[in-house]
Amino acid sequence: MPTGDDVLSRKLLPPRPITILKRLDVIDVPPLIQRQSFTRPAPDQVEALRGTPTGFIVDAMGGSGALDYRLRPAIAEQYAFCGVALTVDAGPGDNLALVHALQDVQPGDVLMATTGGFTGCAITGDLVLGMAKNCGAVGFVTDGCVRDLVGLRNVGLPAWAVGVTPNSPQRHRPGTIGFAIALAGHPVASGDIVVADLDGVVVVPQARLAAVLARLPQIRAAEARADAAVRDGARLPSFLAVDTTPAPSPKP
Repeated sequence: MPTGDDVLSRKLLPPRPITILKRLDVIDVPPLIQRQSFTRPAPDQVEALRGTPTGFIVDAMGGSGALDYRLRPAIAEQYAFCGVALTVDAGPGDNLALVHALQDVQPGDVLMATTGGFTGCAITGDLVLGMAKNCGAVGFVTDGCVRDLVGLRNVGLPAWAVGVTPNSPQRHRPGTIGFAIALAGHPVASGDIVVADLDGVVVVPQARLAAVLARLPQIRAAEARADAAVRDGARLPSFLAVDTTPAPSPKP
C-alpha cells in the first residue's frame, strides 16, 4: 500500500512533454493573390493594329468586340492606346490584386481590372496608375471607378472607367492576375490585344488575331471607297443606289 510520501512524489512528477506536429503539407491555404502565366502576342502583331480605328477592328470581327459604352476615359483628352491585356480580378472595394499586378506589367501592357461592377469606391487613383506607367503600361481599363483626376491628368496614362469617386478601396482581399475575366460583362483574357480611341475600347482575342489582321486590308479598302464616294457627292450607299440606265425598248 503506497505511503503518503509515495502519493506526494507522484503528484510532483513533471508532466510528460507533448509534441504537436502540424502537417503543413496537408493544409491547403491558397495565397491571397493567385497568378497565371500567359503568352503575349508578337510585337509586330500589336503594331499592325496601332492607329487602326476601333470601328474597322469591330467590322473585321463581324460587328462586335467593344466593351460596354458606359466605360469612358477619366480624362477626356487621354483616351487612345493599343497594347496587350494584363487581366486583374480585384473584387469589389479592394485593389490588393491590382497593386500586386504592378510586378507583372511589361512595356506595352494594358491593365484590365474588374471589380465585378462595384462602384462604391475607386479601385485606383493617380499613384498606382503612375507606378503602372513607370512599369511600362500604356493604358488602364476597369468596370469600377477611379479617383484623383488632377493627378491622373499629370500622369498621362489613359484610364477608362464607368465613373469617378473619391471613396478609397481596401487592400486585403484575395484576387487573381492573368486569369480570364469578365469586364463589364465582356470576356477578356491576358494576351488579348486592346485598342481604344474616341469611339470606345475594343478587345481582339488572341485566338482571332491572325484572322482579324488578314481581314483588315479589305475593311480599309471598302472604307476608302465609301469615303471617296461621299466626297464625290453620293447620296445613297452603293447597295441602295438606283440604276438610272434606261430600260431597253420592247421589241414590236
